[in-house]
Amino acid sequence: MSEFVLITGLSGAGRSQAANVFEDLGWFVIDNLPPALIEKVAELAQQPGSTIERVALVVGARDVTELTAALGHLRAEADAVRIVFLDATDDVLIRRYEDTRRRHPHEEGGLTDAIVAERAALEPLKAEADVVIDTSDLNVHQLRERLEGLFAAEDPVGMQTSVLSFGYKHGLPLDVDLVIDCRFLPNPHWVDELRPHTGLDPEVRDYVFSFRQTKEFMKRLGKLLDLLLPAYVAEGKSYLTIAMGCTGGRHRSVAITEAVGELLRDRGFNPRIVHRDVDR
Repeated sequence: MSEFVLITGLSGAGRSQAANVFEDLGWFVIDNLPPALIEKVAELAQQPGSTIERVALVVGARDVTELTAALGHLRAEADAVRIVFLDATDDVLIRRYEDTRRRHPHEEGGLTDAIVAERAALEPLKAEADVVIDTSDLNVHQLRERLEGLFAAEDPVGMQTSVLSFGYKHGLPLDVDLVIDCRFLPNPHWVDELRPHTGLDPEVRDYVFSFRQTKEFMKRLGKLLDLLLPAYVAEGKSYLTIAMGCTGGRHRSVAITEAVGELLRDRGFNPRIVHRDVDR
């Protein structure tokens, strides 16, 4: 059985760094592969006697139509194909290109116009991606941690899950599937003795779960997961990220994220828990 991961996304968003991570994880990596060669690589990897089981193809998108067609052939021939799409904000991409003084591969006029044009061209491919990673606020080590969390070990039920806590005042996470607002719950921030603590501390957790609306919320959220999780698995979804948000990302969302992790474990999943803003 051959497994393929196609790593693509915006120029400057970290494709080469991602290639290094996959190589360290033991994948056979081909960087900067022309889309026209994808089908040939798939044939070679799946020939009788081949010892290559996991292949990561790092592909730019000068011709999205050609890449989409090649991806269709790959899906038809390979046992498993997943797409990782790397994204970043325009401001971050501009800064990265200015820092490295490299020319954008699509640049004919200005750098900003090139990024905008590439983003628009890649939207159909992004919509097909199994996982989208926004690297705007990630350094090389954080990107490695994120990819290792997704690919170092497979979930036995076939869909890897993550639960993320965040604070709305620090920005909405862009690379998640479900966003749930926890700001309707009473805020421990306004309790003087709880303010210095986080949702990882028992006193904050007990406070958040002492209210009737929290218990009712978790009960209904469990029913929603009972509906969604089997449907996502049946649809063949490889990754699911649920984001729980509160104002600052330190109290309510953290406590609820830990509880959602337990709900997922009770349903046979092994979620990765991330508290994005707990130390802010």
